[in-house]
This record gives sequence, structure tokens and C-alpha cells, in this order.
Amino acid sequence: MPRIKASPAPPRLIGWREHVRLPDLALGLIIAKVDTGARSAALHAEDIRVHGERVRFTVPLHGRNHHYDLPLSGQRRVKSTSGHAEHRAVIETTLALGAESWPIEVTLTDRAGMGVPMLLGRKSISGRFAVSPSRSFVITRLKPRKKKKRP
Repeated sequence: MPRIKASPAPPRLIGWREHVRLPDLALGLIIAKVDTGARSAALHAEDIRVHGERVRFTVPLHGRNHHYDLPLSGQRRVKSTSGHAEHRAVIETTLALGAESWPIEVTLTDRAGMGVPMLLGRKSISGRFAVSPSRSFVITRLKPRKKKKRP
């Protein structure tokens, strides 16, 4: 009798925006835009300086400036949707989304005018999730805070 292979489980569904964590950077929750048209992940950073095999940068988030000096994973030429190309420093870090976490490469760039501090490209979520373009925070919806009773 021939063996029947079990089909792989379908990927979990996520929204076009989700709350993520970068536990290695200890930034807390970050809103990330999921963009399958982009190849890689990008994080908003300022004062990016490459020094040999290391990169120094600042991430302004939640009213604080978080300063880092990390190993440089590489540098990559990235072309934006507007056609503008730039060389970006790349770091490796852990991404946590829902109950899962895995290593990803993240490019550092100024995303101040982009509305959200992080972008997750298709390589960051490949094979793990399917994206619902009409929904936000599918697996990372925050629970509403309970209202305090007034005396």
C-alpha cells in the first residue's frame, strides 16, 4: 500500500501591520508594515556609522533614543519604490511575531516619514505567514485596557 504524505499546514494569516519585537535590541513592541513587494526588512535608525566590521546607530522609539554598537552583517544596495537607491548597513537580529521567533537580516535606514518604524519584506516572513492586505494586527491585537472606575 503506498504511503500518503501529509500536506504541510497552511501558513498562518497575518495583517498588513503587526506588532513585532526585536528581543536582541530590547526595543519593546514595534509596529511593522508587512510588504511582500519589498525583499528585506528595514528598521528606522539615525546616526548610522559603519566602522570596519561594526555599525553604530540610534533608534528613536517610545520617547527614548536607543544606542547600539553591533556587528555588521554586510551592506546592501536597496532600491525604494520611488526608484531611489541607497547603500544600507545590514544587521542580523531575532524577530518575534506572535508566539514565534526566528533570525532575520535587517537593513538600517531613515524611515522617519514612513509612518511606521519597521518594514517586513517577503524574505523576513517567507513560508511562515500569508498576508491579509485588508486586515491589521491579526495575530498581535493588543487587549484593550480596562477602564478605571471613578469614585
